[in-house]
This record gives sequence, C-alpha cells and structure tokens, in this order.
Amino acid sequence: MKRLVIILAATLALSGCGYNDFQRLDEKSKAAWSEVLNQYQRRADLVPNIVASVKGEANFEQETLTKVIEARAKATSIQATPELVNNPEAFNKFQQAQGELSSALSRLMVVAEQYPQLKANQAFRDLRVTLEGTENRIAVARERYIGTVQAYNVLARSFPTNITAKIFSYEPKANFTVQNEAEISTPPKVDFSTGNK
Repeated sequence: MKRLVIILAATLALSGCGYNDFQRLDEKSKAAWSEVLNQYQRRADLVPNIVASVKGEANFEQETLTKVIEARAKATSIQATPELVNNPEAFNKFQQAQGELSSALSRLMVVAEQYPQLKANQAFRDLRVTLEGTENRIAVARERYIGTVQAYNVLARSFPTNITAKIFSYEPKANFTVQNEAEISTPPKVDFSTGNK
C-alpha cells in the first residue's frame, strides 16, 4: 500500500512538472518556425523573377531594383537554423533582414504602379499576385509561430513549471516584434489649420 502511494505521488509530481508540455510545445514551435522559413524562402525565390520582369521596363528606377537585390542577398545570407530562435540577437538580425526585404519589395510594387506597360504585363501581374499570396502566407505562419512561442514562454515562466525549465535549461524563446514599434506608439499629428474656411 505504501509503495502504491509513493508511485501515485511520484506520478502526480511528474505530471505537474510540465516536462511533457515543454517537449510538446518545443516540437510545435520548431514546426511553426519551419513553416515561417518555408514561406520566407518562397518569397526569396520569387525575387529574381520579379526583378527580371521589371528590368525589361525601360527607365525603371535602378535604385529601387538595387535595394531589392541587396535586401534579398542580406536576408538569404543569414543561416536560419532551428537554433536561431534560441539566440535573441541572431533572431533580431534575421527579423530585421526580412523586414528590409519586405520594405524593398513594397517600394518596388509602388514604383511599378507608375509604369502602365509593366502593369499590363501578364507575367508581372502573375508574379505580383503570387507575391501577395506569399506575404499572406508569411503573416499566417508568423502568427502561428508567435502563438506557439507564447505558450512555450508562459510555461517556462510560470510556477511550478519554471522549476522544470531551470532544471532542464528550457530558456524562453525569441519571438517576432513589431519593426516600427516607436512609430506605432507615437500618435499621429493632426493639423486642422489648412482646412477650408
């Protein structure tokens, strides 16, 4: 009887320690991270085709194309390993590089609006639709990753599972942040002095 009570107590103690939850959430976050990387790679693979289709347009802004090419090179030069999510500094560099590529591509699409022949080009329109779809897939993949990392980090910081986290070295994982957080937190300036009187 005493042995049964000890086994029962040990089972209850281990089930409340969160070890299995850490394993489950760690695997889930790795899978979500892989999907984020897949979508970023999909976008990076589209860039050469987009640049090639735009280069055909006479007098297209060379500076805009150069920035896209440089941003892609920078984004793809960072080794996106599973360990990247455990290194906040490396994760931040990766996030910044992907943000720069997003900005460069957005600028390219805005500039492309000024070229009617380019807008009429079916291949370019198809690439644009594919890029928009990829950007949406990136957003969804990032959202899923953010959710899994949030659940993992809450587990790593909550009592009593934070003890398990310390014992087994389960550090909180880096997560995506808003790139322009300072801009977003600053309220817009409104000037009514130029209105009609």
